[in-house]
Amino acid sequence: MPILGQNQYGKAENRVVRITRDGATHHIKDLNVSVSLSGDMDEVHYSGSNANVLPTDTTKNTVYAFAKEYGIESAEQFGIHLARHFVTSQQPIHRARIRIEEYAWERIEHSGKGAHSFVRRGQETRLAQITYDGEAWEVVSGLKDLTVMNSTDSEFWGYVKDKYTTLPEAYDRILATEVSGRWRFNWTGDEQQTPDWDESYAQVKGHLLRAFAETYSLSLQQTLYQMGARIIDHRGEIDEVRFSLPNKHHFLVDLEPFGLKNDTADGAVYFAADRPYGLIEATVLRDGCEAKIPADLTNL
Repeated sequence: MPILGQNQYGKAENRVVRITRDGATHHIKDLNVSVSLSGDMDEVHYSGSNANVLPTDTTKNTVYAFAKEYGIESAEQFGIHLARHFVTSQQPIHRARIRIEEYAWERIEHSGKGAHSFVRRGQETRLAQITYDGEAWEVVSGLKDLTVMNSTDSEFWGYVKDKYTTLPEAYDRILATEVSGRWRFNWTGDEQQTPDWDESYAQVKGHLLRAFAETYSLSLQQTLYQMGARIIDHRGEIDEVRFSLPNKHHFLVDLEPFGLKNDTADGAVYFAADRPYGLIEATVLRDGCEAKIPADLTNL
């Protein structure tokens, strides 16, 4: 007889917007929350008995009720509240995983009364995943869709060449990528001091951006390592960083047919290619720590 393997269920992509009013000044938290639950769920698969099943509609309602009852201090703290609730309130549920995307808004400055007008910030999407099994916590934060570029201070040469190699060596090139990153905290429970999640996110983003800008790059791999290493060196609450960096290629346009030289020293013209693209991925760890972030970030 076939045996049931790993399984989970829940409600995905619950969009919740919480407005907090401080007099005429308003504050927005805009989240996309996905709940996955697992535990004693064999019978619902084998016989269809729902005796141990908390409806996914209930998990959706819980997200909205918690946003009102507890507020949203940060994506991570909100996920911790939810994960603890599902595991401790439902005996059949042994593990809860909460994934959150957070969308940022900036205040629109204007001469009118009040501070309640906003424009959606388009730089990146903040990410958080909280997992709890009744004993151990794992908090992984991150971001995606953060596009960055260095217009110089990047080279690529000395690589392996064979009969299929056509790429010319580059000693002054554009380096651009769209950062997708995750970092794992060493916070494992209430007996430890809880990190300031928002401050940690801002600092990590700042460090990875500075490392990208300050590294004279001979390869995107080198830049990736420097980004992760700077985070590990400066943020003691983080033990592991994983990046997935697509190389957003910019190729010099051949203008010789028109009698024009296209030299980088004079200000060059490039063709920005969206595909195919090189994809550089790696994990950077604190010495002595074990890698736990999946190699395929989509499996988080």
